[in-house]
Amino acid sequence: MTPVPVLPAGAAWHDTGSTVFRYAARADGRWWVLRLNDFPEHPLFTLFVDAAVVGDIDDLPAAWRLTPRAALPVLDAPARAEMLRLMSGLGPYGAETGTPCAGDWCTCSLLTDTYAARPSTPPGDSVEDTGSAPS
Repeated sequence: MTPVPVLPAGAAWHDTGSTVFRYAARADGRWWVLRLNDFPEHPLFTLFVDAAVVGDIDDLPAAWRLTPRAALPVLDAPARAEMLRLMSGLGPYGAETGTPCAGDWCTCSLLTDTYAARPSTPPGDSVEDTGSAPS
């Protein structure tokens, strides 16, 4: 797994309301975005900075304070739309390298831009709670 970079001072994670790009932070004018992957087939998260992959992460740093998710501020609609435009086409694991996962053993093929823009499931029904992608 990738060594986890330090989130720049003053940046704060937000709940994006997306089932795919679960968390985002604006830091020094750049978008930091965590994509929730189809775990355990793939690493739990992939970190992007301005749509460029930084690496995969299984254990999120406690300093990022991503739990409980309900305590995070929610991205407003314009910021959410900007983040989703930036991350367009990067829903499936491996899309960042030009080889999106198409295995019949995972749900990556469902992670389209339209799916990523749908509102996330209520707490208790999330991927982190169940360990699998929503159906």
